[in-house]
Amino acid sequence: MSSATSNVKYTASRAADSKPLEYVARAGFIGYGIIHLLFAWIAFQVAFRGSGQESDQSGALQTLAGNGVGKVLLVLIAIGMVGLAIWQGFEAVIGESGPRDRTAVAERVISGVRAILYLWLAWYAINVLRGANASMAQNQENKSAGIMSHDGGRWLIGLVGLVVLGVGIGIFVYGLRKKFVKHLNTEQMAASVRKSTVRLGMLGYMSKGVAYGIAGILVVAAAVTFDPEKARGLDAALKTLAGHPWGVWLLALIGLGIAAFGIYCFAQARYRKV
Repeated sequence: MSSATSNVKYTASRAADSKPLEYVARAGFIGYGIIHLLFAWIAFQVAFRGSGQESDQSGALQTLAGNGVGKVLLVLIAIGMVGLAIWQGFEAVIGESGPRDRTAVAERVISGVRAILYLWLAWYAINVLRGANASMAQNQENKSAGIMSHDGGRWLIGLVGLVVLGVGIGIFVYGLRKKFVKHLNTEQMAASVRKSTVRLGMLGYMSKGVAYGIAGILVVAAAVTFDPEKARGLDAALKTLAGHPWGVWLLALIGLGIAAFGIYCFAQARYRKV
């Protein structure tokens, strides 16, 4: 059994070192950055113009589908997301080099979650290209309503909300403590580039953490009040903020942070350890 496991890890390690996969993964970071820049633009639209557009990743993908150039970008983004998913899948199987401690195990779990997220975004991009209804928020609301209609469903949705809240706190701390820096080839950066990249990463991760934290709180509220409309993920979180005078400015700051994360993704395309 140990020998079979070793063979699997060896094969995965060889595949992970593939140059074509590295190039596709780096291109994927550019696509991921574009998604977040569009996401930020939508957040600003919701904050200051009351836009009803989906204020999440699916809204960003739908924005691209409006013209021919955008559709070409959608194809490239879908390919890049698949590349990122494959790369993170290998990271989940073999892990990064270094001590095999609890932190390494946690990193492998996170890599697996990222792989699923990237595949999900690729799937949404393909659905948008096909002209299908690819609203993440509406899907989340419909599924929440279905689950809450069953015995114990509200408890399950409440648990999901707590998990999302925990993820938001984790992302915020990840950015605050600059844990992302260890994944970058900082020795290849000029001092000014390193400083700006770290600041962009901090602002980006912390802003995403706040957005997910608010989304988690709303999902818990949806379970408590039996209101599936609150369980629309990031879309509900950002639009809830836009409904309050003070929330508009917090939403604008979150949008700025998400834009910073988009630019940070471009830096990852060059300096991320792949």
